[in-house]
Amino acid sequence: MASSPCLSPLPSPRSPNSPASPGRCVKVKKNPFSNPDMPGYVGFANLPNQIHRKSVKRGFEFTLMVVGESGLGKSTLINTLFLTDLYPDRVLSSAQENIDKTVKIDVSTVEIEERGVKVRLTVVDTPGYGDAIDNTDCFQSIIQYINEQFERYLQDESGLNRRHIVDNRVHCCFYFINPAGHGLKPLDIQFMKQLHNKVNIVPVLAKADTLTKQEVAKLKRKVLDEIEENGIHIYPLPDCDTDEEEDYKEQVRQLKEAVPFAVVGSTTVLDVGGKKVRGRQYPWGVIEVENPNHCDFIKLRCLLGTHMQDLTEVTQDVHYENYRSERLAKGGGSPLAAAATAINNNSHSSTNSLPSKKQINSPPVVGQEKDRMVMELEEKEAQIRKMQEMMARMQAQLQDKK
Repeated sequence: MASSPCLSPLPSPRSPNSPASPGRCVKVKKNPFSNPDMPGYVGFANLPNQIHRKSVKRGFEFTLMVVGESGLGKSTLINTLFLTDLYPDRVLSSAQENIDKTVKIDVSTVEIEERGVKVRLTVVDTPGYGDAIDNTDCFQSIIQYINEQFERYLQDESGLNRRHIVDNRVHCCFYFINPAGHGLKPLDIQFMKQLHNKVNIVPVLAKADTLTKQEVAKLKRKVLDEIEENGIHIYPLPDCDTDEEEDYKEQVRQLKEAVPFAVVGSTTVLDVGGKKVRGRQYPWGVIEVENPNHCDFIKLRCLLGTHMQDLTEVTQDVHYENYRSERLAKGGGSPLAAAATAINNNSHSSTNSLPSKKQINSPPVVGQEKDRMVMELEEKEAQIRKMQEMMARMQAQLQDKK
């Protein structure tokens, strides 16, 4: 006679007062304000976490400019870098249209999110650069655009409301070098000499798949020698600290050796040995874009990923400060700074250079509206007085430097 299967009884419901069974795991809620078992612990170690949370919540802004002759694959490389199509409606101009064509500034902005980190990416393209018969001063519109962004940031920074300043300053410039030449052209040298004190220049050898490895290495040495001979300052990768990890030090060393970056761009996905890769198909094989043995694309992408913050800081601390110092030395600046300068100049001839509330011609107002206008006026007067003091300190510092 077959024995019946042994059925384990269902657990009976336990009353709230009954003790927990030995095999049951009870999750204890952790007290968020418990004192850690660390002598002398105050909590300053959480500051990086606070900055991280605030930065991620606010998001980041980065502006990349691409400059180079038409046909060097600038648009393709940007689309490959950021896995997006920034130029879906682009129409290529004919040779006849390029005869008298001037350089345009084409600005595209896209929001990119990766692992919860949001970046407002602005790509500034310069179609028409180097395409005309006479390229004299073809880069003036590019310089003007960079200066306009500096000026706009200066005015916003000196304004009354500085809480939400949009940073459209150009943080990095990819300058594309034609691989068909034997180094830099006179236009390349002149452009970089005009802009190396305004923006971080990263030289890029375009369409590296048209050269052999020996030709790429020879052209890189030639370009670097010409950059040094002409006193051009490209973006310097910062040196690593002694306490950095060895892997990061090796990564930075390889990035420095890769300058100028020989890249290939492609958004086409190919099947190579059962593996999906982005590359370019040729009769003799496939150039894999993300293969470091084929080109420097992955190193260029790593440069943006690991040094984006440093590019932003160099723009703020070096290029923008140079522009700001020149503007203030010339007596320029924001409208508030100009008003403060005028007030400072007239303070010797007038006991009260600020307009009184009675001197302002305004329509008659009553009640709360009048009080609001008086408060706004007093706030603006206080802002102008602060600006006057700041301008006096800056002028004193400039005199000390002289």
